[in-house]
Order: sequence, then structure tokens, then C-alpha cells
Amino acid sequence: MNTEHQEWLEQLEKKSRAKQEHFMNDIASKLRRPRQTHAPTQPFRGAPAFWTDLEWDIDKRIQAFTDNFVSVGAHIARVRDIGEASDFIANKSHELSAKYIIRQNEQALTDLGLEEQLPDVQISVWNSQAEENWKARAAEADIGVVMADYATAYTGSVTVLSSPEKGRSVSLLPTVLIIIIPVERLYTRLGETLDRFDEAGRENLPAGIHFISGPSRSSDIENDLTIGVHGPGIVYGLIMG
Repeated sequence: MNTEHQEWLEQLEKKSRAKQEHFMNDIASKLRRPRQTHAPTQPFRGAPAFWTDLEWDIDKRIQAFTDNFVSVGAHIARVRDIGEASDFIANKSHELSAKYIIRQNEQALTDLGLEEQLPDVQISVWNSQAEENWKARAAEADIGVVMADYATAYTGSVTVLSSPEKGRSVSLLPTVLIIIIPVERLYTRLGETLDRFDEAGRENLPAGIHFISGPSRSSDIENDLTIGVHGPGIVYGLIMG
């Protein structure tokens, strides 16, 4: 780049900055306040102490989560153990005339024994066969079954992490989603979940972190609410324990 060209670029930059200054000063003048040229100081970072200290007992956590989850159209049931969870899924499958169920590839879900409970229903386990098109299988499923990694009472949301054994499609594509929520994974604040991701470090984060707060809800500019367009239209949360 020759000297003449460099000088021309510098002049353009100078004019551009002058226009920018005039524009910002004009805004400050119309707002009738001094122009702020430095970023404001932020003496506090993160959540305030009163919020990080908030902790509900288990009964209040369960009640708050239930109220929030149900308020957006989801359903809640209490089960004592994996056996009762299995019975619930089997009964719901009969009620909905389900023909095809897909679940995550986790030992806790293997313990449900759905194959024995539902001999007439096709049960698929995510990523159990390398040659299978698992996204297509999830889209065809009547019911998807997943295990919650975390749940938040204050927001009524469930956190599900993805991995090779826990494909996100299992919770996103079936018509009905059933989430098993071990009560020991139910926390008061969302920050209690997010802190775990910070502690793990970026290099150890999963490919996907999904927050589920009830059935899929979509609304156009005229506020016509539609359920189930971009995900399951029916969601059940089974609080276990």
C-alpha cells in the first residue's frame, strides 16, 4: 500500500469517527444528559448474596416445581421408585395406544424393564445400533423417555444433557415426552445447575444442554398459540423418590 493510499484511508477513518462523535453527542444532548465516554463501573458481579443463599426444603421444591411445570401445560406425577415409574409409562402407553417408544441409552432406563412391561410395543434404545438412522426413529416415536440431569423448582424447568448415549432427539422429536426426575436432582435455583457447568470447564461441556419447561409452544404475531409444533405436544414429569 503506497503512502497516498494510506493517507486517504486515514482521512476516511477520521471523518467517520467525527460523524460518530457528532451522532452520539446529538443523542446525549436530546436526552439532556452528559455524554458518557467510559464504560460504567460494575462493583458487583453475579447474583446477589440474598439470591445465592435462597434454599427451599424438599417439600417446597417439589410443590414449586409442580406448580410451575403444570402452569405451562405439562403434567406431573409422583413415583416412589423405578418400578412405579415403569408402571406409569406402561399404563400411559396403553392409554395412548402407543406402538413405538424410544429411550436414552442409560442403565437407569434399562432398569425400567419396558420390554417386559410392553411386549407388544416396539422399544428402541438410542444409538444402540450404529447403522440405524436414529433421528428418523425418534421422529417416528409415539413416546420418548429420558432421565433428567437436573431440575429447577423456581423456574419449573428440567435440564437434559446430550451425549452419544443421550441423543437430544429423544426429547425433541417424539409426540409425547416422559421425563424421570430423581428428587435428589431437583434444586431450588437455576444457578445451582449453571454453577456445575462453570466448574466442569468449557472443554468438558456436553454438545448440548437443553432446558425443558413443558410442551412445545409457538405463537405468531397475532398471538395464536399452538402446542407441539417444534417438539412434543404432551410432556409428563415423573418426580421419583
